[in-house]
Amino acid sequence: MSLQRSTGRPVPAAIEPAALRYAKRTLLVLAGPFYFLFIAIAPLFCAKRPGFRGWYWPLVKRACSRLLWLLSIRGEMTQADRDTLGADTNSIIVINHRSHLDGFALMDVMPDAKWITFAAKKELCDAALLRHGFKGAGLVEIDRKSGTLALETLEAAVRAMPERCSVVLFPEGTRAKSESLGPFKAGAVMVARATGRTIRPIVIHDSDRLLPRRAHFPKSGTIRINVLPSFECDASATVDDDVARLRRSMMSVFDEGGTS
Repeated sequence: MSLQRSTGRPVPAAIEPAALRYAKRTLLVLAGPFYFLFIAIAPLFCAKRPGFRGWYWPLVKRACSRLLWLLSIRGEMTQADRDTLGADTNSIIVINHRSHLDGFALMDVMPDAKWITFAAKKELCDAALLRHGFKGAGLVEIDRKSGTLALETLEAAVRAMPERCSVVLFPEGTRAKSESLGPFKAGAVMVARATGRTIRPIVIHDSDRLLPRRAHFPKSGTIRINVLPSFECDASATVDDDVARLRRSMMSVFDEGGTS
């Protein structure tokens, strides 16, 4: 039976016996740093080689899946949603933000036919150890000190992407502090309008139950992910109207708890 928090919403049940969870986490502590260090520094030596991103992207994706496996966390998405994402083109992906597990869970369930990259604050790319890995994976560096510059950077990056590749944006800007979705920023809508791309909304559930704020190690459990129908911006409406409509469509799925 799932445990209950003071909010009344259930914490996802652990997916494996305690002994197996402890064994996996011991392996993660002992061997994990070496494996993930290799992922981080591989672009330092290979980024300029032909076809680098073609093999580095699947490597990063597998690393995310292995990390969740070692943490005894499962990403759950229906086959219909996987098929939808696999066929998705010319889109910008927006996903709500509940915890630091969100990006790993999304990478874990992403079908191989679909490529994604993330927009992230510039400060993350300032770390010497991570810089080459992030750039090698195609991370879009955003300077949040200038809204105009950030939008220009995003627009240029999206225009340069092949149709099957989508940048992933967190419209709340940061992890939500409430039990529902936080306020949405307009960046995704503005970039979609400027580039002619549609928006593919994705709703993530329960990642904050497994890794609450200020927690350092996640619980075992299942993170559920729903793919929503493609969202078309309305050129006759204001940007704020489109943002509100996008948030309502995602909030209705989030507040209902999605599908099992």
